Amino acid sequence: MAVGNSSSSSSSCSHGLRTSSNGVWQGDNPLDFALPLLIVQTTLVLLVSRSLAFLIKPLRQPSVVAEIAGGILLGPSALGRNKVYLNRVFPIWSTPTLETVAGIGLIFFLFLVGLELDLSSVHKGGCRVFTIAAAGISLPFACGALIALPFRTVLNPHTSAGYTAFLVFMGVSLSVTAFPVLARILAELKLLTTNLGETAMAAAALNDLAAWVLLALATALSSRNNTDLSHHSSNLLSSLWVLLGGAAFVAAMLLIVRPLMSRASSQTPEGAPVSELHVCAVLVGVMTAGLATDLLGIHAIFGAFVFGICIPREGALARMLVERVEDFVAGLLLPLYFASSGLKTNVGSISGARSWGMLGLVIVTGCAGKVAGTFVAAVIHRVPAQEALTLGFLMNTKGLVELIVLNIGRERKVLNEETFAILVLMALFSTFITTPIVMALYNPSSHPHRHHLHLSVPTPRNLHFLACLHHRGSTLGILTLFESIRGPPKTPLKLYLMHLTPLSERPSSMLFIRRARRNGLPSVKCSDFSTPSFPPHPYLAKVSVRPMTAISSLISMHQDICNVAAKKHASLILLDYTLEHSDTDIRAVNQRVLQEAPCPIAMLVNRGLGGATDNQVFPNSLVLRVCVIFLGGPDCRKALELAIRMAEHPRVKVAVVSFILPKSGGEISNPNVANTMEKELMEEIAERGDSITYDERVMERANDVMEAVVSFGRSSGYDMVVVGRGRFPGGMLPEWEEQATENGELGQLGEALVANSVEIMSSSVLVVQQQIGRLQHMGAEQPKKVVENDARLSP
Repeated sequence: MAVGNSSSSSSSCSHGLRTSSNGVWQGDNPLDFALPLLIVQTTLVLLVSRSLAFLIKPLRQPSVVAEIAGGILLGPSALGRNKVYLNRVFPIWSTPTLETVAGIGLIFFLFLVGLELDLSSVHKGGCRVFTIAAAGISLPFACGALIALPFRTVLNPHTSAGYTAFLVFMGVSLSVTAFPVLARILAELKLLTTNLGETAMAAAALNDLAAWVLLALATALSSRNNTDLSHHSSNLLSSLWVLLGGAAFVAAMLLIVRPLMSRASSQTPEGAPVSELHVCAVLVGVMTAGLATDLLGIHAIFGAFVFGICIPREGALARMLVERVEDFVAGLLLPLYFASSGLKTNVGSISGARSWGMLGLVIVTGCAGKVAGTFVAAVIHRVPAQEALTLGFLMNTKGLVELIVLNIGRERKVLNEETFAILVLMALFSTFITTPIVMALYNPSSHPHRHHLHLSVPTPRNLHFLACLHHRGSTLGILTLFESIRGPPKTPLKLYLMHLTPLSERPSSMLFIRRARRNGLPSVKCSDFSTPSFPPHPYLAKVSVRPMTAISSLISMHQDICNVAAKKHASLILLDYTLEHSDTDIRAVNQRVLQEAPCPIAMLVNRGLGGATDNQVFPNSLVLRVCVIFLGGPDCRKALELAIRMAEHPRVKVAVVSFILPKSGGEISNPNVANTMEKELMEEIAERGDSITYDERVMERANDVMEAVVSFGRSSGYDMVVVGRGRFPGGMLPEWEEQATENGELGQLGEALVANSVEIMSSSVLVVQQQIGRLQHMGAEQPKKVVENDARLSP
């Protein structure tokens, strides 16, 4: 085995670099070989960048800030000051290997950036977007050109690079806007679908396109031959040929490659698997496009970016490509590019008052130029001053494109070490301040007022329901539940079926974000949902369904749910509960919704509810058997309202069971119906006849109540058990109310029906809560103990 390995490692370059070692038992140090060292470097980079991303997450910063800072931390500015560490972990001879692997990742990531870029938004924005983008590019570019001469004189007086190339690199570095980073900041701050967010995204798309044109110009002007002043005229001619070749390349891609990609995408219908031939052809095309632009004298990433623009975004091919490429590239290879940039960034090279003064100058000039240019253009188009100022700071976001520009300038010897470090710090600072400044300047709306609607009282307008799905597998159960509460035909219903998608740094989230902007809501129609069928029925309400997708970070997802519920005047929010103990984030979202919802909430624990099919939600053969546990209190009253509505369905049989505890003197009465509202509900049940039954059961102890409730869940006689989440009358479940529940969002009864009993319980469980704000608004009785129990659910 040692001999075989020796032969494989003997293939080396002229510098004696070998790929793999013979192992420590043969006396080799793995860190002296390219492959083991690359594995160590990659592992270290991922650990540092992910740790920093976790630390700055409460500050709501994009991950690019952590990745840039992590690269600087690993480089000579911090850990690299220890020469033993630097020479052992990041030796000079490993730089070509690290940068080559990072370059491959960068090529494919820029392909994904081109894939997610939506140029149609520029056309829809019209003159306003074009003016704002042009002003946001031209003024900071002019500011960069203005300070280029003193900057070059103070920090880089002995460079042999041409002044024109230096001027262009300075202007580009100050004028670019990081489109992917901006999109994620807007989504994180809930500004994505506001007028401000739509304008910012459209202007950033145009800015991004202009940045690549300027980068191609800068690359052409910084040709290595430009350092030879005796051949100045021929160098200008060479630069012109580079630009003309780049223009011809773009034209060929749009006129030849784009139609071919459109045909390949159209050959794959929705839901069908994508041909491996098409996927391989695209991957080869990305590399070939990069090679072509490199041959032309433009960086290879430009070709990959243009190839991404040529792929149709609204097809299965685009989604498959993102699924195949994004995790490996964005999660593993791209951080290596930030690390290689950090290894070139030596903050220690910024020495002396003049150098630090230049850092302050470039930060002030860059931010002022970007903000002022955007602000003036926006005000001219009658954008309110506060929004215009916020837009200026949003457009000042930097990121990967900035680093690419600076790295190319460093490779072409246009920027020296000190200038490179100053401009990297400027990009990091500009991006870091964006989120806090925007949060301080702009609030799109205050918290929406809470909407109250009695489910059992028809209204002249439609009833709206909002169903929120964390997992697509829960769709059929939620739809079956909704079918059971359709109610009489006099009030049409509208169901918003919202799939909750966590916001991430993945390009696939960007594809959803682009669709979100087209709709004007924090959620959008998603083609991955097949619209369910609710066939017309002479005794049931007409139903219209709108599939949607909401993209939010998990920490703020509940705000989207509550905002949509209030905006759409939802009568009820339907949530799906996951039985997986690992989904703690999803449970936290449910708990926040329970605290802040503007309407009642019903949470479904689905154990095969109903018999929905692909073509029909509620088959004619299905009869749904429902048991409602009534103990009194606002949550049980709301559960009883749902039961009354279910009883109006011809194929739903409802049984209401009310538990009674005797008083201390042995007298038996029903304290559960002492409330006037509850008496009215009981009278309505009595009028229903055979569609709903009512049964009172006298229990001696509170523990007997809990045991009886659990027995209903184990019984095969019911398909679903409906319970109130809590807030029962005093004395009903005193011992259970004192206990902190493991699944706090389900309440005492819900947990008893679910906890540790997945294989025992046969019935699905529906936990209902009246919104907390309604009780406070009505001044309803709410014992102190109950308030304390609800406070446990606060995030």
